[in-house]
Amino acid sequence: MTSTLTKSAKIEISHIAKSFDGKPVLKDISLKIEDGQSYCIIGTSGCGKSVTLKCLLGLITPDSGSILIDGVETVGQSRTARENMLRQFGMTFQFGALFDSLPIWENITFRLRQTTAMPRAQARELAADIVVQLGLEARVIDQYPAELSGGMQKRVALARAIADKPNILLFDEPTSGLDPITGGVIDSLIVASVRNLGATALTISHDMASVRRIADKVAMLHKGHVIWQGPVGDMDNTGIPEVHQFVHGHATGPLTDEAVHAARTGV
Repeated sequence: MTSTLTKSAKIEISHIAKSFDGKPVLKDISLKIEDGQSYCIIGTSGCGKSVTLKCLLGLITPDSGSILIDGVETVGQSRTARENMLRQFGMTFQFGALFDSLPIWENITFRLRQTTAMPRAQARELAADIVVQLGLEARVIDQYPAELSGGMQKRVALARAIADKPNILLFDEPTSGLDPITGGVIDSLIVASVRNLGATALTISHDMASVRRIADKVAMLHKGHVIWQGPVGDMDNTGIPEVHQFVHGHATGPLTDEAVHAARTGV
């Protein structure tokens, strides 16, 4: 028997707008991300993906709109309330953002050691356990980021994101700069980590192969709006020319025409 129950919204973004120096970047963004769902935002460079993520994290305050997390309004929160809310989040950044001067075990446990009185030995043991789960040898915890390959650094960044078992994971271009095989491995680790934690995941990405592997649902941003959202399996047949060009990587189409026009006119 099929259940009629629907999952509750973990994150609900409603009619978010944001401008910079009078130039609108987000005009009307609404997304509903269900508890336990893996959601991807796609779109061309400059379409507002990163601004949306920064609004969600409270790094940028939207000009208007609402962002609910577990039904609680986060726009306009006090600093204390915001910090408490952010404890739910784990995040990987596009270029890793590891601390070059710290060994891997300190990178992985950085937030835990900032917020708890975790002993050094316990932190090292935790870091070793996580890197082994992610396919690295335990000995890497005493190395430094510069000593690791790009793929290994991505695994360490993922280890840091999941170390304190967050229930929301954010991924900013998680496969950027990786070869296709390593990118596929990272995607598999992301899927496994999200599943093992029972977490809700939000990813921004240009990598359509990655999106197909990790997403349950996809939204495409264009000109400050969500022009399409739906299950990842419906992405190839939306009937929307801009989505079709982006998803399939065609060199010609409305997105290219708009870019050429903007270059010629400055608009």
